[in-house]
Amino acid sequence: MTDDAVVDDPVLDDLPDEAAPDGDAFRVEFVPGVTPDKWRRTWLQRLPDLALDLAPVDQAEAVAHLRDGSASMALVRLPVDRDGLHVIPLYEEVPVVVVAKEHVVAAFEEVDVADLAGEVLVQGPEEVPEWAAVATADARERSTAMPPMTAKQAVSVVASGSGVVVVPMSVARLHHRKDVVHRPVTGVAPSRVGLAWRVDDDDPRLEEFIGIVRGRTERSSRGAGADGDAKAGSDAKAGGRHTDAKNKGTRKPGATQDRGRTLPQRGGAPRRRSGSGGSGSGGGGKGGSRRRGRR
Repeated sequence: MTDDAVVDDPVLDDLPDEAAPDGDAFRVEFVPGVTPDKWRRTWLQRLPDLALDLAPVDQAEAVAHLRDGSASMALVRLPVDRDGLHVIPLYEEVPVVVVAKEHVVAAFEEVDVADLAGEVLVQGPEEVPEWAAVATADARERSTAMPPMTAKQAVSVVASGSGVVVVPMSVARLHHRKDVVHRPVTGVAPSRVGLAWRVDDDDPRLEEFIGIVRGRTERSSRGAGADGDAKAGSDAKAGGRHTDAKNKGTRKPGATQDRGRTLPQRGGAPRRRSGSGGSGSGGGGKGGSRRRGRR
């Protein structure tokens, strides 16, 4: 499944005149689901005389444009090939499964990837290896036969009832339709977003944007060099996954992954969505318990 490049993005529609793209603008690209609006506003407040060109692209374009110099920085989904690039991991996103509105999954607050073992994934199985590890042979075969498609196309197929798709929550919201719903799916690694730029680029505007994304104050941003963040990117490469302190951890204390749960028609009962009614409800809100059926 390929990310969609969002051409008509509300983040860009209200760019003020002083930030209009031009030949000297600092170009930062971002992949679908990433929303750089807050960073754009901070840039305009601190650097009103420096034009900022924000552009939505798909993942492959973002990396290619960094390497050929047509973009200075990119907000991308990790991992990426770090050869020649500095990368700062920024945050993680909850993975969700998108299903047709009438699908049984819609009745629950969340499901485990094992609950989707018999569902057809309308994207390459390699994109969700956790699903591929538990999927039935028939489901894997039918998923592999699916043609490549964008996230928007995949959601359209899902709406017809022909399968499910697992994407980051922001992507599900970006392509939301009235005939589909999305639910968090446990047992699947979270999607990570990072900021990337070329190691041989010494544009001082890089430092400014890094400081803004990092949440530094204007004074500390101007006083700190990009070298420290470049080191952070190198450390991330050597040491694995890094996240900001406020984003540490992806699961609430006490959360569990019951990989043996199955959907109701297969004898189990993932946690029911709050307010769905019925005697089988597992309770609403964060404190609701999970109940399982017995075979």
